[in-house]
Amino acid sequence: MEHLFIISYDIADPKRWRRVFRIMKGYGAWLQLSVFQCRLSRLRALQLESELRDAMDQRNDHVLIVDVGPAEGVKPRVLSLGKSFEPVQREAVIV
Repeated sequence: MEHLFIISYDIADPKRWRRVFRIMKGYGAWLQLSVFQCRLSRLRALQLESELRDAMDQRNDHVLIVDVGPAEGVKPRVLSLGKSFEPVQREAVIV
């Protein structure tokens, strides 16, 4: 079962920030400068956490991972000013 996650990060070094951004693009949809939404299984969430831990400096950087709940049928209550917010949907991935 997949969960919907909102992930934001504050990375002090531009080189590390770009690395974290590239990691995140492989896991979810970019919402804002340092904010992504991801639809992940438990295993994928653990893989992402591991990659982020390796990419960041634990003393100077901060990553916030919010588990919104089961992705199927989730109706997050989000106030979005400006652009609209739509939860990511399951999509087929061709490898």
